[in-house]
Amino acid sequence: MGQHFLKDQPVLNKIIRSISPSKADLIIELGAGRGALTYPLTDKAGKVIAIEKDASLIRLLQKKSSPNLTILEEDILKVNFYELIRTEQNFMGNVKIVGNLPYSLSSLLLFKVLREKEFLPECIFLLQKEVAERICAQPGTKRYAPLSILIQIDFIARLHFIVKPDCFSPPPKVESALISLKKRPKPLFFIEEEGLFKKFLKGAFKHRRKILRNNLEKFDLPAPLINKAFHIFSIENNLRAEQLSISQFVSLFQFFFDEK
Repeated sequence: MGQHFLKDQPVLNKIIRSISPSKADLIIELGAGRGALTYPLTDKAGKVIAIEKDASLIRLLQKKSSPNLTILEEDILKVNFYELIRTEQNFMGNVKIVGNLPYSLSSLLLFKVLREKEFLPECIFLLQKEVAERICAQPGTKRYAPLSILIQIDFIARLHFIVKPDCFSPPPKVESALISLKKRPKPLFFIEEEGLFKKFLKGAFKHRRKILRNNLEKFDLPAPLINKAFHIFSIENNLRAEQLSISQFVSLFQFFFDEK
């Protein structure tokens, strides 16, 4: 299914230290694979729910049992995190979602996390380095993108370390990185229309080589309205989307949304 299994023990140990499991934690592992992370986590966590779609890997995982391990044969994109967590009253508030994410599913899983963020206080993911850098990117950098903004509004994102391809079997063609997402006590900004905000960001970044106002004109926003907004929020006419702060994007969106 396109999975790359982590085989390097020192890297596995670093990941476990970054997860920092304790007996107070419920850990939900996305894509348990052959159990390289699963079983070390059961030694330290209160409970581990390992989710895997591949039936042959499920049979492999079931060969070694543990009283605090539950193995689910499920599609991780279809799992209802709330329902999983709701039944585990002993671990309310101490839930960690972890996993070596398949590259082909990483963006879909990240947007799933955003949709279900209310129930997910902490996530630790190994994913493609480019995606990890995009999540953690700051304004003014080439990786800064809508995903950076959407995640950082609700989570403190940190890139921990890079993992080389030869640490996997089979080795991928690109480097990977471990990131953590810790839910903020409250969002940086409260946005009522999150779906519209996502579309607004996507449009603002659609043509990265164009200046922001050219991209905004594609929304059929009148030039005088764009001029007014740029003046109010001190945005220069020649700036590109990646040069704006999260605060400026939120302010622009709310201004245009209120005006329309």
